[in-house]
Amino acid sequence: MARDLNTAPLALIAAGGTGGHMFPAQALAELLLAEGWRVRLSTDDRGARYANGFPDAVERSIVRSATTARGGLAGKLTAPLKIAAGVLATRGAFRGDRPSVVIGFGGYPTIPAMSAALSLGVPRMIHEQNGVMGRVNGLFARRVHRVACGTWPTALPAGVTGIHTGNPVRQAVLDHAATPYAPPGDGPLHLLVIGGSQGARVLSDVVPEAIAALPDDMRARLHVSHQARAEDGARVTQAYADAGIAADVQPFFTDVPERLARAQLVISRSGASSLADITVIGRPAILIPYAAATGDHQTANAQALAETGAALIHPESVLDAPGLTRDIRAILNDPARAAQMAAAALFLARPDAARRLYDLVTEIAR
Repeated sequence: MARDLNTAPLALIAAGGTGGHMFPAQALAELLLAEGWRVRLSTDDRGARYANGFPDAVERSIVRSATTARGGLAGKLTAPLKIAAGVLATRGAFRGDRPSVVIGFGGYPTIPAMSAALSLGVPRMIHEQNGVMGRVNGLFARRVHRVACGTWPTALPAGVTGIHTGNPVRQAVLDHAATPYAPPGDGPLHLLVIGGSQGARVLSDVVPEAIAALPDDMRARLHVSHQARAEDGARVTQAYADAGIAADVQPFFTDVPERLARAQLVISRSGASSLADITVIGRPAILIPYAAATGDHQTANAQALAETGAALIHPESVLDAPGLTRDIRAILNDPARAAQMAAAALFLARPDAARRLYDLVTEIAR
């Protein structure tokens, strides 16, 4: 839908600096642009690392923000000043180019945009990706026009009503939506290990050992893609090499959708965006929720997949290599079970989540 950029409405998207916030924000931005909107992204320096994935037409705005939860005494004392400076700067920007709507995806960098929208009466909404609402979204949940939820059900503050939209996925994921699943057989076995946007140490500690304990004939056919932190990369690579397993170990995969589409099995944290990708493409999974996640929201995220048979959950507190070996082997040795898990994952998918969210955006922008 082509529009004159001088008259096109402006949507300001505010998102914190993790893939869990930024990937669904990117998905909405892509759809807004396709529908003729102007889009501005408001984030911090951490979020700017993910901004390269956004379309070039999205304006970038780096704002000052901070958290009182980290940084020691000095960080706690200076955080309010940084946040106040960010709010004032954002209010000034709104007066120069007033958004038609502000959409917050959570994380501390959303505070300036949501505060400015609240003080100036700009239509506003939030999207909560996880099964337990995050701290920042919780601050604004009672003062926005809509609360969209990616995971259902979502634990919300008292008196707040959520609308289940699902978690938007990027176009790169939609391009592989419902790719036919190839059940494990006598040929190559593709295993994808993802631990969030920058990998996870516990997965690097346990997963290679678990895979190395698989039967010889299975190891010989394995092709592992393992996302590991840069500081863990060398030892993870060596662990796979010592076990005679073909492995590609990187701190960040830019082609996760393609690797998901090839995978017979996924071992993953249960961040909301990862689960959205897994269900939209439709793959069996073993999920290891991040134990320190606020409100244990990653366990809440994983519940629906476990209940429908799409995934197995291994709590981090009891995670060990033998148990993981047992479940990997059981799934890869049972093509019918693996195919049933893939179908269950696909059943939970919300590939139209971005469209559902867009409909709410246009509703309140009117």
